[in-house]
Amino acid sequence: MRRRFSKGVIAILLIVIVLAVAITMGLFTLLNRVTPFTASGEGCEITTPAGTMELEIEQAQVASVIAAVAARRRLPERAVVIAYATGIQESKLLNLPFGDRDSVGIFQQRPSQGWGKPAQLVDPVYASGKFFSALVKVKRYRKIPVHEAAQEVQRSADGSAYAQHEDEAKILAAAFTGRVPKAVRCWFPTPTGKTPLPGAAGARQELARALGSGTTLNATSRKHGWLMSSWSVAHAREFGLSRVRYNGQSWSSASGEGAWKSDAGASAEQVEIS
Repeated sequence: MRRRFSKGVIAILLIVIVLAVAITMGLFTLLNRVTPFTASGEGCEITTPAGTMELEIEQAQVASVIAAVAARRRLPERAVVIAYATGIQESKLLNLPFGDRDSVGIFQQRPSQGWGKPAQLVDPVYASGKFFSALVKVKRYRKIPVHEAAQEVQRSADGSAYAQHEDEAKILAAAFTGRVPKAVRCWFPTPTGKTPLPGAAGARQELARALGSGTTLNATSRKHGWLMSSWSVAHAREFGLSRVRYNGQSWSSASGEGAWKSDAGASAEQVEIS
């Protein structure tokens, strides 16, 4: 006997299929965003002696937060490399609001596996802290291969996949930890001014949350100063910053290319943002 479905059931099935296709295409699109849409006039470039990478501004923001949280915990650059290799594989360093099953965020951490609540895991500061808390429990994580350390934290289906991102991770780590000066430059169109942005005060507050320190931008070392400078440049569009100055160099959003330029008046003791 042939089973007949009502029009209502057929309509529901069609809606479910359309939604599934839309979600799949959305995930595919996000996970294939590797380089900035330079045609739109915005993006970031990371340059170190080891090489050059292009990022979307959102990716640079995530990378800067990871480095800041690692600095707060006084972790070695190796820990940052492992975190970047993991983040590139899991999300392309994008703060995804969805993923496989209940996975969310930079590292695709799952609430059902005890990483935290969904709202917490899409906070890059919180997610990075949880990643590093797990990483430091991995024996000899500073010595074992990057992909093995990452897999000990993630427990993914294919832990070897993290290895392919090690070179990129090392470039990012050298830049965002501040070890390589003026390594991060970003550019974007001038904001229209219709929507008020948080400004320098908001930027200082958010950077302090990542670093776990006060809202002053006093540099305890050159490396620390360049870490804060890189974070500020990466978040300039979000907070409406037009200038970052540090250690004889300045970055300006008005330059168009986002390049650092000589600035004799820029202090080596404090990062200035405006």
